[in-house]
Amino acid sequence: KICESSGESLVSCEGECCGVFHMECLGLKSMPDEKFICTECKNGEHTCFSCKLPGKDVKRCSVNTCGKFYHEACVRKFATALFESRGFRCPQHCCTACSMDKDIHKASKGRMVRCFRCPIAYHSGDGCIAAGSLFVSSHILICSNHSKRNHSSSAVNVGFCFVCARGGKLLCCESCPASFHPECLNIEMPEGCWNCNDCKAGKKLRYKQIVWVKLGNYRQVRWWWPAEICNPRSVPLNIQGLKHDIGDFPVFFFGSHDYYWVHQGRVFPYVEGDKSFAEGQTSINKTFKKALEEAAKRFQELKAQRESKEALEIERNSRKPPPYKHIKSNKVIGKVQIQVADLSEIPRCNCKPSDENPCGLESECLNRMLQYECHPQVCPAGERCQNQCFTKRLYPDAEIIKTDRRGWGLRTKRSIKKGEFVNEYVGELIDEEECRLRIKRAHENSVTNFYMLTVTKDRIIDAGPKGNYSRFMNHSCNPNCETQKWTVNGDIRVGLFALCDIPAGKKM
Repeated sequence: KICESSGESLVSCEGECCGVFHMECLGLKSMPDEKFICTECKNGEHTCFSCKLPGKDVKRCSVNTCGKFYHEACVRKFATALFESRGFRCPQHCCTACSMDKDIHKASKGRMVRCFRCPIAYHSGDGCIAAGSLFVSSHILICSNHSKRNHSSSAVNVGFCFVCARGGKLLCCESCPASFHPECLNIEMPEGCWNCNDCKAGKKLRYKQIVWVKLGNYRQVRWWWPAEICNPRSVPLNIQGLKHDIGDFPVFFFGSHDYYWVHQGRVFPYVEGDKSFAEGQTSINKTFKKALEEAAKRFQELKAQRESKEALEIERNSRKPPPYKHIKSNKVIGKVQIQVADLSEIPRCNCKPSDENPCGLESECLNRMLQYECHPQVCPAGERCQNQCFTKRLYPDAEIIKTDRRGWGLRTKRSIKKGEFVNEYVGELIDEEECRLRIKRAHENSVTNFYMLTVTKDRIIDAGPKGNYSRFMNHSCNPNCETQKWTVNGDIRVGLFALCDIPAGKKM
């Protein structure tokens, strides 16, 4: 945690930070006899992992094995952070690359490698890790954001607009070769340094990506030349030994088959059919023509591999619904509270335990008529009361099914009578502000499925991340179920009830 190096003779802090230290970095000559607690954990003043400023107002990531602390304002800047009722899960538990690709379900699954210096994490494969990252160990790296090189001073910009492919007065990105006409971006020409939207968003180049590279006067590469970004571990040893820095990555030039270390300031992605600006260079020599052919062929190979992998993943995912956490009751998030009434405030019905179906569907139970659930300690019918479906979770058996045109659905396994309780709609209870944030985040990540249901102005049930089988009920122009608001022990809850008799095997 001090020198950023791996090695032996490591001491683990048994405080909240989960930090690991070399004995020599702590000034120790032997392992401590008692349990070791670092200075930050002793003082209770941890450093924010994002802004690097200490303070007592920082909060710990809710993942037990994490140990990272953040100011709430700092962690909220990351779209990959997840806020829950018990706190937040920090960005180091979500793949930054998958999040950029809008693959939300995949982003938090699988083995991660995490940056030692900042809240960045990637899946361990070449398809996600940012080119130019330096591995410290098998699961720790220093990401390409921490390059010592001033890339902006050596960025080489293209002489055409990335939108319209024409030249003229161009706005040049300081961090990558991208150039634009201000009018193509619908903006005024800014003063000072400027970065394109991809660079502002933190979008990075990845290994096995076909790119255009420009190296000044290096051999033939005085022009933009097609190449493939390579993982440093897969290039020849003599290339690995060449001088390079964090943020630099090796590329393999098509045609000449040379290797060279470059950075993102001299590289931009190859696009299928990319020939518009290369046409003036094809007369240079046969090597360049060969390079274009090899690049196009390799691009198609990688595209086919990617599509095959995606097809397998889609086929595998089609066998079961997208992941969610199954819960039995509502979970509060943030300031929302679940109301609990005093027993003296709960209405008492006039049903008797001797009635044929006390408080039942066809009874004249006053509580049922007013959509109040009877309380077991208040109802005169006692254990025979049939108006405690929410509390006892008396749901008819149902199963999740794949429908023809409506994704996943819910089907009853037994017949249901008209008016019968089918299920409670449960999820995370959030307020209006959190609801707006989630909808905004969903739009940013191209999420089109929503599971939100308004109970009151500041109480919304979101069954997206967490819920029960009721979240799989589809909407219909001819529904057989409806939602009803019921008061259960002083709290308003939402139940699904049958609008008509529903035979076994019917979708709900």
